[in-house]
Amino acid sequence: MTESKAVHERKHVWRNEFLLIISLVVFVGVVYALDGAIKPVFTTSTLLLTGVFLALVPAAIWLVFFYMQDRLEPEPKGYVVGVFALGALFAAAVGVPLIENVFRVSHWIYASTTATILGGILVVGFTQEFLKYAAVRYSIYHSDEFDEATDGVIYATAAGLGYATVLNIQFVVSNGGVDLGTGVIRMAIVALAQASFSGITGYFLGRAKFESEQIWWMPLGITLAAIFNGLFNWLRGLVSQTSVSLSNVAVNPWPGLAFAAIVAFATTGIVLWLVRRNLSMQAGK
Repeated sequence: MTESKAVHERKHVWRNEFLLIISLVVFVGVVYALDGAIKPVFTTSTLLLTGVFLALVPAAIWLVFFYMQDRLEPEPKGYVVGVFALGALFAAAVGVPLIENVFRVSHWIYASTTATILGGILVVGFTQEFLKYAAVRYSIYHSDEFDEATDGVIYATAAGLGYATVLNIQFVVSNGGVDLGTGVIRMAIVALAQASFSGITGYFLGRAKFESEQIWWMPLGITLAAIFNGLFNWLRGLVSQTSVSLSNVAVNPWPGLAFAAIVAFATTGIVLWLVRRNLSMQAGK
């Protein structure tokens, strides 16, 4: 590995990240509009299958952009897909059972604001972000194909989307299918959150491999990603809750999607700035 290669920036990474956010919002709008216009009638089986298909779309969108824009700066596509699959496997085999069956989060996390924030960070956030980190750190990290700092963002995003895909499929299956309109909004929010917060971990992974960082560096990265994860889910609940009556709470999912898109744009922009700042500092040495 040469010094010049270590300080190179893959421009297509950022195009992919921003295009994913825009495309997911557009995709949600199209599905929501079609659902309202056509008002399709599903059987239980077709509703379930449609929901699973929609859960796969965010990852498919990102992979399409990745394949299209990877010609000049090629990544080994098999490794990217492999990290995506590993992120999904860790979610299905460890993350979901640990959060749902061991910590039984759904039984207490919304009991109070304190429980929502602390549980979202310390239990949900740390579990999800550590497993996405592990999917990269214990697979591609020591490979020669992880040869640039920006690669951390690529592989971490792939792991995050794999994790998000399992969460969305689990949501569809556990509900026996989902309403297309609100269901696709929730799936997009999950994908945006998991992918954007993975970018934080990816930045720290890239720095950890190519620079002599302190022992606390990587734990700090996972902690920051977990904090963003937990706070995001708490704040999303606040912005989505639009009206309260004596009988029920009316929730409009669209503000949650808008909030998710804004957070994803902001997170990606911050990571982009940090990467470019670090590369400039390395190039100036």
